[in-house]
Amino acid sequence: MLYQVLKYVLLGPLLRLVFRPRVEGLGHLPEEGAAIIAGNHLSFADHFVMPAIVPRRVTFLAKSEYFTGPGLKGRLTAAFFRGVGQIPVDRSGGRASRAAIASGLAVLRKGRLLGIYPEGTRSHDGRLYKGRTGVAAMALRAGVPVIPCAVIGTFEAQPTGRRLPRAMPITIRFGEPLDFSRYAGLADERIALRAVTDQIMYAILQLSGQEYVDLYATDAKSRAQEAAHPRVRRRRTAPRTPPEAP
Repeated sequence: MLYQVLKYVLLGPLLRLVFRPRVEGLGHLPEEGAAIIAGNHLSFADHFVMPAIVPRRVTFLAKSEYFTGPGLKGRLTAAFFRGVGQIPVDRSGGRASRAAIASGLAVLRKGRLLGIYPEGTRSHDGRLYKGRTGVAAMALRAGVPVIPCAVIGTFEAQPTGRRLPRAMPITIRFGEPLDFSRYAGLADERIALRAVTDQIMYAILQLSGQEYVDLYATDAKSRAQEAAHPRVRRRRTAPRTPPEAP
């Protein structure tokens, strides 16, 4: 009920007013049945803009920090994200990654649309980064198509650090569904997962027109932070000098 109220009464109309979205390729989305929508991630606003224009409900995997904030604000934030159809995911890797895949598969087994950002985090500079293979693992294990999606303009409207978005038009493009049935039975093969993920990222790149960087977004952010604060980096990496003898 809360999802419907937010989408059709509160959040949806507001987003359409602020961003005046131009939508292309909406017909590529299936009218029923499970599928993955894999998109680029440029802004906090991405969580809401694309689902607002899709007729069906889209369930997103969102970082767990949105659901674990302290106090009343934290509880309200968690309730809001659940209300807009998002489920928490621990992004620390290892066992947490397997749990995230399990959460996504549970959504797909119910015949729903699952939204995911293969980059794993927002782009800090507007470029498209290397995809994580979780999207491929879910697509192969569930045997569902992947619809590539590109949101264009949200980085300029609400870059990282900006609390409120600028009112400006954006574009949302959906590509043709990608069928990976030829990889059936290879969901545990790293080479197959990498090949599927790269094909998904190339499709997103074709839709978005972004510059591509063959590097994980988290690694790129770390390098950018180190370059901006070289003294901190030197203090962290410099070996300790043994104390002089008395």
